[in-house]
Amino acid sequence: MLVDVGYFALLLVLAATVYAAALAVAGARLNEPGWVESARRALLGAALLLTLSSICLLILLAGNRFDLEFIATVTSRAMPLYLKLTAWWGGQAGSLHFWAWLLSSFGAAAMLRDWRQERAALPYVIAILAGTLAFFVSLVVFVDNPFARLWQSAATGEVTVAMFPPPGALAFAPLDGRGLNPLLRHPGMIIHPPLLYLGFVAFVVPFAFAMAALITGRFDAGWIRSTRRWTLAGWLFLSLGLLLGGRWAYDVLGWGGYWGWDPVENAALMPWLTGTALLHSAVVQERRGLLKRWNLTLVILTYGLVIFGTFLSRSGVISSVHAFAQSAIGPLFFAFIAITLLGSLGLLWRGWDGLADEQPREGWFSREGAFLLNNYLFLGLTVSVFWGTVYPMLSEAVTGSQITVGPPYYRQVTGPLFAALVLLMGIAPLLAWRQASARRLGAALCLPLAAALMVMFGLAVAGLTSLGGLFGYGLVSLVGLSTVLEYGRGAQARCRATGEGWPKALVRLITRSRRRYGGYAIHLGVVLIALGVIGTTFFQIETQGRLAPGESLTIGRYTLTYIGLDEALAPDDRIVTTATVDVAERGTRLARLYPHRDLYVRSGQPMTIAGLHSDLAGDVYVILADWEELSSAGATFKVYVNPLINFIWLGGAVFVLGTLIAAWPERRRAVARSVAAPPAHRAPE
Repeated sequence: MLVDVGYFALLLVLAATVYAAALAVAGARLNEPGWVESARRALLGAALLLTLSSICLLILLAGNRFDLEFIATVTSRAMPLYLKLTAWWGGQAGSLHFWAWLLSSFGAAAMLRDWRQERAALPYVIAILAGTLAFFVSLVVFVDNPFARLWQSAATGEVTVAMFPPPGALAFAPLDGRGLNPLLRHPGMIIHPPLLYLGFVAFVVPFAFAMAALITGRFDAGWIRSTRRWTLAGWLFLSLGLLLGGRWAYDVLGWGGYWGWDPVENAALMPWLTGTALLHSAVVQERRGLLKRWNLTLVILTYGLVIFGTFLSRSGVISSVHAFAQSAIGPLFFAFIAITLLGSLGLLWRGWDGLADEQPREGWFSREGAFLLNNYLFLGLTVSVFWGTVYPMLSEAVTGSQITVGPPYYRQVTGPLFAALVLLMGIAPLLAWRQASARRLGAALCLPLAAALMVMFGLAVAGLTSLGGLFGYGLVSLVGLSTVLEYGRGAQARCRATGEGWPKALVRLITRSRRRYGGYAIHLGVVLIALGVIGTTFFQIETQGRLAPGESLTIGRYTLTYIGLDEALAPDDRIVTTATVDVAERGTRLARLYPHRDLYVRSGQPMTIAGLHSDLAGDVYVILADWEELSSAGATFKVYVNPLINFIWLGGAVFVLGTLIAAWPERRRAVARSVAAPPAHRAPE
């Protein structure tokens, strides 16, 4: 019953989305507001129907319905309930269903907003959202259906997958399922895919508004203001997804790193890069009426990269621990990308003349000039990552052999671009709009530059010899201090103007200008993340050794002593082999670690979990690489020391806090003229 309800709900969603897209456009062309309203309600109904289908699928996942091919593939009886439910996005069919449900929910939220000021854009927003949703639902219905059943031929015993029984076939259900891939059972991986999907889906809404603006000929900043929080939400979710994905890789993949420039990692990074560029250049259009063409190009690129990233992970064209297996949806995705990209670029070309800047840009030495340079750097990063990602596929298509592009390429190409971005992040807020003063900029940078030089000199005296590391630490010192001083200058000005105490002035400053000072907090988060990246890139050390119980090895200032080995059968049908290792620093015992290897008996898949000792100075990361069966025999360990790596996770928390501050709605303040402070004495907001 639930299988049929979930499946037929999907069919109704497909019909509703096609109806909504067609009727919305017809209503706009024929000036029939009633048709547009009917289309809006159809899109809301599609969200309710997809929610019903999702509830059915979750109940089936929890109920061990192994007669469904998808459930038999991703769950087993030994899995706890929370893993059975999160297996929804653990396989191809379920993840597409989940993507469609999120998109329908975002579309419904967009339909429930106040449209009185943007009535002309509504039908085209409906059509684009409904068309995108129709594409994903059609993939679920016709290509990868999570409700498809297993059937066994009565004559041959062959098992097939179909929604309805083939002739002469009977329902078939294995006694147990295959279970979720062990790599997907980590808490980070449970949360990481939904956050990425949320980020991907949220960016569809700004794209729909932008295309509606092009179709209706409204070339002002209205679509940017209407979608600013959608863009921020998508950007925040993508940021969280990337951070949690890095943490998952660090904890589970057993290689001592957090970012390997994997194609699917890159697929999530690219829309984040263009989305970040969009957030910066949107400020210029709102403030100065500039970069209209640029912003529309960025929103088209971001949407295209969202769909491209989904295509990469689901088509099977690349090999990755993040990707699904080979699938028939690849050509369909490629066709959808081509149609939407060509269509949106055609609209941009049609409206190109009307998108001219409202006033001339006065020069590069200004805040808008810095934002445009910032955008060029982000676009350069996107092109570099895109080329490294697709080159193996192109080489295989042309030559028949795949040429791998590894981390050295990305480090050499993107490293200087990221460094330039960090530097610009410290300078741009100090520049005035229209035309900046070199003298004022020099005065503002004097103290941060002196502090950065002192940091570099002190590190060099302390024995730091890496030029890259010295430059990196000097750079983040310069940018971090210049950002902190911006808070100080603003709070001090407010203290003088209002007589408030310094803490109260700082809080009021932030709450009265959330967008600006939330952005500065994001910059501080990036500085902290950069500290961790510099530490792990230039100063990571590693070693490997085979130890008998009681023996030790030394790495840097740490000594590791192997105590013994234990093996046990866990309740969820896995054999856990655990080593006990003591970690000491210059003779002082710090911690006892338990690196282990889990072998899932039913699937035969192993998972390596490192033992970690963490503090702000860095991590000691210990992997049980190999061992002999007897606990008294030797074991092989691979050990990494990752300096400052925890600043990456700390910076991520500050980054998220800054985004929430920037996105938080401003309170509308009505200030009476009679009590308004004179302009010359008002504190900056």
